[in-house]
Amino acid sequence: MILTITMNPSVDINYQLDSLQLDNVNRVSTVSKTAGGKGLNVARVLSQLDENVATTGLLGGTIGDYIKNQLHDQKIPEKFMGIEKESRNCIAIIHDKGKQTEVLESGPVISEEEGQAFLKHLQTLLDDVKVVTISGSLPKGLPDDYYIDVIKKCNEKKIDVVLDTSGNVLKNVLASPVKPFAIKPNMEELEGLFSEAKDITEETIASVLQSEAFKGITCVLVSNGSKGSFVKWGEKTYKLGIPKVDAINPVGSGDATVAGLASALHKQKSIEEAMKTAMTTGVLNALNEKTGFIDADNFASIFSQITVEELN
Repeated sequence: MILTITMNPSVDINYQLDSLQLDNVNRVSTVSKTAGGKGLNVARVLSQLDENVATTGLLGGTIGDYIKNQLHDQKIPEKFMGIEKESRNCIAIIHDKGKQTEVLESGPVISEEEGQAFLKHLQTLLDDVKVVTISGSLPKGLPDDYYIDVIKKCNEKKIDVVLDTSGNVLKNVLASPVKPFAIKPNMEELEGLFSEAKDITEETIASVLQSEAFKGITCVLVSNGSKGSFVKWGEKTYKLGIPKVDAINPVGSGDATVAGLASALHKQKSIEEAMKTAMTTGVLNALNEKTGFIDADNFASIFSQITVEELN
């Protein structure tokens, strides 16, 4: 089984407006509400790939209940731990011919006791798990090194961990002796990992990914938007090309990429197949109006167009 972890999920509310009127009443005719959070997007894509998947993290209040109910409707098993405070809403207002204004709640503050309780809760879920994905930021109250404890629990069970986070949370993991199997920064996040500003190019990417900073991590998948990705896998570095497509909604493509990688690891695919699967699911997400949704019927067509070039 694959287990996805989202520590700060939300209900993502999307409002469609012709124009946004500040300091005035805005009446919305089109509204969508989605169980949101990067790990939930991963779980949805894995479900659409017919993988055996479950999802966990922290949920509280009526918003937490809404998220659980939507996951049940989508037939995605959820194993969330309840918390005292209410989970969050995140609002995106689409207006004025494609402009997007976001209003993001910070979410609940997690107590130290709840943080420790989740680690014990996680321990009870891992017996039948082969791959764990950890996605997104940490909620307030949890220390920046919290994911190290989560990864350690998984490593003790010899479970492959795919980590998708950024900033100090990722820096703490890189500085720790406790390593995930894979991480998935984008190019901007990769450059931000270094104290001195780095302008990473195709000519320097291999030396960067093979540097001491990523020692102990088997796979570093660096997404580069429509240009594809660079991947360190063991002692080799690759450039992956993707087909040119008319993207409808690229939001969530990184999460879909994580799902593809997790699926390939779960099925013990070859290195090349794993990389191409990750790229394929990312592209398929961009071709769908909904975030975290793919049309698996188009998988083979996109997969056949992914190119792999070894750089070193």
